[in-house]
Amino acid sequence: MAVPVNAPASPVRRVSARHFVRLKLRVMGNNFRGQGWRVALFIIGSLFGLWFAVGAFFGLAAPGLAGDDRYAMLVAAFGGGLAVLGWLLLPLVFFGVDETLDPARFALLPLTRRTLVTGLFAAALVSVPTVAVLLALSGLVVTAGVFGGWPAALVAAVGVISGLLLCVAAARAVTSAFATMLRSRRVRDLAAVLLAVAAALLGPLQIAGLAAIQDANWDRLAGVATVVGWTPFGAPWTAGLDVAQGRAWAAPLKLLITAVTIAALLAWWSRSLESAMVGAASAGPARAKPELTGGAVARLFPRAAGWLRRDQFGALVAREARYWWRDARRRANLITIAVVGLFVPVMVNLGGRGFTIDSEQGFNPLGETSPVLVSLSMLFVGLLAALTLANQFGFDGSAYAANVVAGVPGRLELRARMTAFSLYVLPILAVVAVVVALVLGEPAWIGFMAGTLVGTYGAGLAVNSFVSVLGAYSLPETSNPFAMNSGAGVAKSLLTLVAMLATAAGAVPMVIAAALLGDAWLWLGLPLGVAYGVGAALLGAHLAGDVLDRRQPELLATVTPRR
Repeated sequence: MAVPVNAPASPVRRVSARHFVRLKLRVMGNNFRGQGWRVALFIIGSLFGLWFAVGAFFGLAAPGLAGDDRYAMLVAAFGGGLAVLGWLLLPLVFFGVDETLDPARFALLPLTRRTLVTGLFAAALVSVPTVAVLLALSGLVVTAGVFGGWPAALVAAVGVISGLLLCVAAARAVTSAFATMLRSRRVRDLAAVLLAVAAALLGPLQIAGLAAIQDANWDRLAGVATVVGWTPFGAPWTAGLDVAQGRAWAAPLKLLITAVTIAALLAWWSRSLESAMVGAASAGPARAKPELTGGAVARLFPRAAGWLRRDQFGALVAREARYWWRDARRRANLITIAVVGLFVPVMVNLGGRGFTIDSEQGFNPLGETSPVLVSLSMLFVGLLAALTLANQFGFDGSAYAANVVAGVPGRLELRARMTAFSLYVLPILAVVAVVVALVLGEPAWIGFMAGTLVGTYGAGLAVNSFVSVLGAYSLPETSNPFAMNSGAGVAKSLLTLVAMLATAAGAVPMVIAAALLGDAWLWLGLPLGVAYGVGAALLGAHLAGDVLDRRQPELLATVTPRR
């Protein structure tokens, strides 16, 4: 009996969410295989998540454990609302999102949009952050159970699970939408500025929040918590308490608000997800390219690097200079340095005028900013500027193989990378010193401020040369600039902490010199800071270059994304 050619040999199984979950677990297992450092980072991240979850659990369960229901609604509304807000902002500002399953890999598969969104959403729930948040917010179930018995605890459990789904859906929808918009260079730059401002506001907002808590009107805050409880930020977390306090009719309405919000976020995610898979972008009208002059070698060198000699060092600097301007991830870091470098010192030093203490008058809101406080803020900016190079080889990925094959000496490689990065950073630091000095009304401080910036920046270059060689990690090959490989978020946090502490230790000699020289530091700060920074950077490149020569193959394997 003839069998039709197009008849399948066996029934085709329907793809469901569990297939995506199994695929993610298998990919994660393959990424961990033979990578002891990845396993270690995963364990460290799990321990940090458990520590956070236990602390937050008891914090949210405190009203129930104390037997006082006056502030239960306030804790639930604001605690849950901060959780949702954190899932919205932190992936954009710092941690990124796990791209173990890159949506672009499914572009050629015959999967419906609904199947793809459901599967990726289910896979996103299988992670350490989701488990930690679920454990932390379970404290609300304890509080609801103490005051309302098992019915309130059951509704609170449903609300916590719904709230967790809301957090993950919000994070995925927002990062996917931003990734789609960021294909436009203008939107990328604008988004980087806005996110940098948001990151810079975290510290001042924390200080303002602590000050507000001390003088807070708790009765008024309870009213605000009631309003927040009827928004998607607080609805899932307060449903159980409504049952416990005799408002059972409000619980289904709040769960309905949560469900509708999740559905809207998933629908938004599906629209941007399809664009990310296809790679469509509205480029707009094409610009007429300027007429190029000179030979092929001359065209390689950008204007900022036109003074370089046409040799191996010059070619490396020119290549890195172009990468720092054209690559979205690198350029976003430059914008962050510019925005935070200007914003934080001004906020800190202007705030210092309002937080001085006088021995006779006590708190003096009109105190003057001291050079010591200014120097400390400049140390932070210089440290931040150099911190960008902590994973400089991770930006290259597999393209670093060209340097390995060409046999580029490690010292030459690091000096070239420092030079190219400094072409953009040093003008930014100069602008920071001038603007902050003028805003503070102390133009005579420009010299020592610039010297402190350059000295700290040079020490940071030396430290991050070693960090980038010894602690590099790969970045995923995806169009989403917020994507991180499994464990890379923990790696980024640890590298940032190590580099900051080491750079701060390297800047100690300048602090000692400022303390010993006194007023003379205002005039000697610039030459001494520049000499110290240049010397530290060259010494760091010299010593780290030898380490790079020995670890080139291992470094290439580390920064190459595993498929």
